Order: sequence, then C-alpha cells, then structure tokens
Amino acid sequence: MEDLRRPIAAEFIGTFALVFVTGATILNGAVAGVDVPLLDLGVAYGITMALLVSATMRFSGHLNPAVTIGLAVTRRLRAGTAVVYIVAQLMGAVVAALVLNGVFPASAAQGARLGGQWLAPSVSISSAILVEALATFLLVFAYFGTIVDTRGPRMGGFGVGLAVLVGVLAIGPLTGASMNPARSFGPALISGYFSGHFVYWIGPLLGGILAALVYDGIFLRPSPAANSR
Repeated sequence: MEDLRRPIAAEFIGTFALVFVTGATILNGAVAGVDVPLLDLGVAYGITMALLVSATMRFSGHLNPAVTIGLAVTRRLRAGTAVVYIVAQLMGAVVAALVLNGVFPASAAQGARLGGQWLAPSVSISSAILVEALATFLLVFAYFGTIVDTRGPRMGGFGVGLAVLVGVLAIGPLTGASMNPARSFGPALISGYFSGHFVYWIGPLLGGILAALVYDGIFLRPSPAANSR
C-alpha cells in the first residue's frame, strides 16, 4: 500500500505557506491603507512557490490542484492519490486563511477578503476564465518542462516560480491571478466571499489539463521518427 503520509504533509505545509505569505502580503497593504504593488505581490507569490515546490518536490511538490490533475490525466499519478493530494492542499489553504483571519484586524481581513481574489468590474466571466486558463497553462507547462521531464534543466521550483511571477504581472489586475484553486478556496471559505469563485476552478483546471496534455503528447512521448529508427 502506498505510504502517503509524507506527500500529504508536504502538500498541506506547502499550500499553507503559499496562502499565508500571499495573503499576508495583501493584508499588510490593507492594514496600511494602500494597495500592494503588483510587482510586490508577484514576487511574494513567485518566490514562495519556487521555494516551497523545491522544498517539497522530493515527496510531491504540487501545491496546486491544477498541477495534480494535470499529472493525473497524463497517468503520472493515480486518481485516488490525486484526490488525497487535493484534499491536503485545500486543507492547508483553509488553515492558512484561518490563521490570517486570527492575526490581522477584522476590518483589513474582511476588506481584503483574506487575500483572496475577485474579478475586476470590467472583466467578463468568459474573459476571466480564459486569462486564468492561459496563465495556469504557462505554470503547468513550466512544471512539466522543468520538473516532470527528466531531460529538462534541473531548476527545482525556480521555473515554476517565474511562471507564477509573470502570470501575476499579466493578469493580476483582471482576476487577482490565482492560477491555483486551493489558493482561492481557503480565503473564500473563511471570508464567506464566493462571488465568481467558480472562475478560479474552471480556468486553472482547464489550463492545467491542456498544458499537461500538450507537453505529454508533444514533448514527452517518442516521436514517430524516433520510433522508426
């Protein structure tokens, strides 16, 4: 029987840290009464992702349901194991949101929705799903290229962190740049703000699945020319 204790702990701790750091970055701005610069949020999110993926990749290193499902649909992870990983990720996100809710003043916590995401008034639902899917495609594509593909550069989580950073810079003003259903779920559950929440599941999961299938089908499987040699 597969021993999942360490991967579960890795997914829980890594996702907890990710949600806590990004949420605290946003809430510190709310306490000060200022908007956190987009670059600051991107750096906080990207560096945290790079560090925690690197620290946990020996055991799992997903920290994102979009990555987990991408690995499952390409048969690099059992479906039952994927479910367990996602539950651990969601629990880590929820506990992080609970800690943020207890540490920061109630006015700032609720005003910034515990560091959760929401849609800009000018963005339609379809556009929001599209940009979240595109940004998550880049993230999962980078994950496959630098972590899953054994022929790729050994960068730890650095490539994934860079993908997160550029994703924040590209779509942050539009959707808050989640690219991770767990990151959105924890703050939404504890703050009670679920408006448009389905965007942060549909977009990232579609983008993650597509990226996994594209990388697996084009870059990981032997080409017909290679097979004919």
